[in-house]
Amino acid sequence: MKHARVVFQDVIHHAIETNDGDLKLDNGQIVSEEEVVWLPPIQPRTVFALGLNYADHAKELAFQAPTEPLVFLKGPNTFIGHRGQTYRPAEATNMHYECELAVVIGRSGTNIKREDAYDYVAGYTVANDYAIRDYLENYYRPNLKVKNRDTCTPIGPWLVDAKDIEDPMNLTLRTYVNGKVTQEGTTKDMIFSIPQLIAYLSSFMTLNKNDIILTGTPEGLVDTKEGDEVITEIEGVGRLVNTIISEKHFLKTESDNAIFSQ
Repeated sequence: MKHARVVFQDVIHHAIETNDGDLKLDNGQIVSEEEVVWLPPIQPRTVFALGLNYADHAKELAFQAPTEPLVFLKGPNTFIGHRGQTYRPAEATNMHYECELAVVIGRSGTNIKREDAYDYVAGYTVANDYAIRDYLENYYRPNLKVKNRDTCTPIGPWLVDAKDIEDPMNLTLRTYVNGKVTQEGTTKDMIFSIPQLIAYLSSFMTLNKNDIILTGTPEGLVDTKEGDEVITEIEGVGRLVNTIISEKHFLKTESDNAIFSQ
């Protein structure tokens, strides 16, 4: 089953996908995806992001593939929903999308064995974890400005139940910029698999329900510009639409919202 969180008529609803591709809200009402504002399909707790978890991507960026997972954390303000807008900093010269399979943890666990790892997965969603390469110190010490800017990580549209994804380690990922395929890869090329990542992270800290693991991206990065429509798609999981706006537009919108809320 596919689950979503949306705003309809100023109320937050949980929703599921109908057979016709519409949404059934938790009050029973049926609406189209254009009638709602999409939120991240869950409210994230701790979010782990993987750097250089595809060998082709590491090679593309002229870095040696890691021998231990390269993990950093992301704050909650980075996340926006399907059809959301991500701003490009005015000074940026390289703003790359990153299509990633997001693994959502379903229950708490510590010292989880690899063979038991999938028992702790609630489901999967699509993430587009934009990176501003201008801010990068180096790939082994990624700084906060690269990956923790407001709006920089669209996620969704759906949380797909784990039982509905037969093999999460064999899914095709694609990114389209203005309708053109610019990235294509497969989750089977991850350096560290989903069970490995769950076992690694839980070996030194507890994983909790609604924690998320962003599992990295394959090669095929292209600089994105203001006005671009970027679609990140993962086989069986979903098709996430996002638009790039200017920093000036974003700041004006934030200012208008602040005035309106007073």
